Amino acid sequence: MSHRSRAASFSWSSAKRSLQADRIQVPAGFLGARGRVEGLVRFGKVALVKADGSFDRAGIMRAAAQAADAHQIRFGCSRREALSVALKAAWQAARTTRARNAH
Repeated sequence: MSHRSRAASFSWSSAKRSLQADRIQVPAGFLGARGRVEGLVRFGKVALVKADGSFDRAGIMRAAAQAADAHQIRFGCSRREALSVALKAAWQAARTTRARNAH
């Protein structure tokens, strides 16, 4: 009779796969798009947050469109894919900016 029960068995490879699946997947070019959005804000080309603390949706879209142009050229992807990555980056930058301004 074996001293190991079925409940005591553990697979390191399945545990590792589970941990990797739990990690947030960052789309290719996301950090570059985020950097472009932050650069546009830094140079005063767009505003992501209004003076009252609300999101400037037009500014977010403008920043995302410009970042998407560069992303599309660099990665050769469709406009839809590029805008998806750029919008995620712009909204993340906007949330960060608003949180920073609140403190």
